[in-house]
Amino acid sequence: MDTIALDNEHAPVRPGIPVKTILGIAALAVVTILLTWRAYVLEKNLESEREQPAMVDQPAPDFSVPALDGRSVSLADFRGQKKVVVSFWASWCGPCRLEMPALIEFYKKNHNDSSDFELLAISIDEDTGDAEKFATAHKLNFPVLLDPRQKVANAYQVDGIPTMFVIDKDGKIIHGHIGFDAMMEYQLARDLGIKEKKLKEGEP
Repeated sequence: MDTIALDNEHAPVRPGIPVKTILGIAALAVVTILLTWRAYVLEKNLESEREQPAMVDQPAPDFSVPALDGRSVSLADFRGQKKVVVSFWASWCGPCRLEMPALIEFYKKNHNDSSDFELLAISIDEDTGDAEKFATAHKLNFPVLLDPRQKVANAYQVDGIPTMFVIDKDGKIIHGHIGFDAMMEYQLARDLGIKEKKLKEGEP
């Protein structure tokens, strides 16, 4: 039997990888590298934020500044009577916006007229109107003080915001933290001596 040769017959060709697939893999690799790098940077930033401010264990610098309600508030007003939580913030600060709801809830749950602590939120906004708008929009339920020239912030050596200090009744800074802390409420409760309220039977 004669063998018939087919002129157009070729060896089977393996399908190649589509260009779109190659580009997709490359893009995925780039995204993975970027995410890994970002995670590394965030971790380093968090490590630095865990460091306490230099003013911890030092006497708290006194101050007397105006509040949004028009009165003047001095740290000396609380000496020997109440512990004071001082939080430096600004309306344009992203982490401050994360912290404010937690502060509002903490103050709502734990503060009343007979409380032995006060929370003072010191705005470093250069335009005090911005601080007022933010306080009104977010219904801040604690005293908001104004430090547009950052004199108080400089006295407390504030390098970044939010920065929080806890001052005891003798006027000594017993705790400080730079940056937003998701565990802030527990830390404040411990520093202020607030015991967790026991739930009544049947409460969630």
